[in-house]
Amino acid sequence: MKKKILFVSLGCDKNLVDSEMMLGLLAAGGYAFTDDESEADIVVVNTCCFIGDAKEESINTILEMAQLKESGTIELLIVAGCLAQRYREEIQKEIPEVDAVIGTTAIDEICRTIEELYRGVRQNRYRSLEQKPLTGVERIVTTGGHYAYLKIAEGCDKHCTYCIIPKVRGAYRSVPMESLLAEARRLAEQGVRELILVAQETTVYGQDLYGHKALPELLRGLCAIDGLYWIRLLYCYPEEIDDELIRTIRDEPKICHYLDLPVQHASDRILRRMGRRTDRKALRDIIGKLRREIPDICLRTTLISGFPGETQEEHEELLAFVEEMQFDRLGVFAYSQEEDTAAADMPDQIPEEVKQARRGEIMERQQRIAFAAADRMAGVCVTAMIEGRIAEEDAYVARTYKDAPGVDGFLFINTQRELMTGDFVKVKITASNEYDLIGELTDESAE
Repeated sequence: MKKKILFVSLGCDKNLVDSEMMLGLLAAGGYAFTDDESEADIVVVNTCCFIGDAKEESINTILEMAQLKESGTIELLIVAGCLAQRYREEIQKEIPEVDAVIGTTAIDEICRTIEELYRGVRQNRYRSLEQKPLTGVERIVTTGGHYAYLKIAEGCDKHCTYCIIPKVRGAYRSVPMESLLAEARRLAEQGVRELILVAQETTVYGQDLYGHKALPELLRGLCAIDGLYWIRLLYCYPEEIDDELIRTIRDEPKICHYLDLPVQHASDRILRRMGRRTDRKALRDIIGKLRREIPDICLRTTLISGFPGETQEEHEELLAFVEEMQFDRLGVFAYSQEEDTAAADMPDQIPEEVKQARRGEIMERQQRIAFAAADRMAGVCVTAMIEGRIAEEDAYVARTYKDAPGVDGFLFINTQRELMTGDFVKVKITASNEYDLIGELTDESAE
């Protein structure tokens, strides 16, 4: 009888791609899957440790699954991912119920690990962080099948002072373009309509392999694939956005006029302390250029509140920048003091209550901006992707090009027409509800 696996994937979309690869390898290895812990023989937890909250969630999940192991409900417990890479010794010392730990560059050994555990061989799996990214794996897409993430690189070379990623994921390593195009074609053949490009930073893709930034070239190759309707870019560092990339986004019809560009702060002094390679003027300049060249572009960003040494004046400078830039989408993290990072040892650490209060002020400022922008959408016609039907109602949930899954808002459509998840439709916006929009179908075809 096939062993059944309960797979828990935590953290970011990049980690989700790793989970989908492991699921694909396990399926090819003859394993079955279940969402019911009472039916599971094996539990695999793919963990995250980017910030304190993510670390806590990962640890709590492992402890919860360890109780299943201790009670005899499951036979094996395996921990993978960033927390496993960072705290390999501590996990097995503190949680002996864990049978094996798999590092970030050894996920292709998931089947071998399980087979050896059943033979009584208990061995953790780690490889050098210089290992080339895993390619050619038939993933099991867990996002519903109408959209999927394409991880184009592993690791990061930026070494921002607050970030642990280079120490758990290694240096920046691009996935060869031919492998990405082959994977994208497979996904399109499986019904994926929206492809979302992710990496710790997408903008320097190819620099290590080809000697130049090859993201525009990759984008043009992806746009030529039949079946793909939207291509979305996440995690574009502002200082790396150049004219060729802007032209490619502007001129290729399949590329969403949407950019996620994490700016983190607006104070030049804090940006330097963060190890960022930009300043306030450069941020203003690139945002201005993007909006001139692509007037309907939707810009998302992330900020950090309460970075060590941040003064009240610098916090207010950030608030003013948010007001000035009028970002379409914005998220804020209270600074998380992560051990083994340069910022963790900086003087003038900010009290938690101050960090959270400053975060709240930024989000309140952005809320007013976002709600007003949503109100201004009334009367506008947009193309939207159907995400699903609202149970027992003649209504559907959808997303516009301005909305990345999992982080942005929704568009609600009232209609008696039968629609399928992944369909593209034309919608006239009639109203808004905070971050979300409400609309009605038009007679115009979107495809």
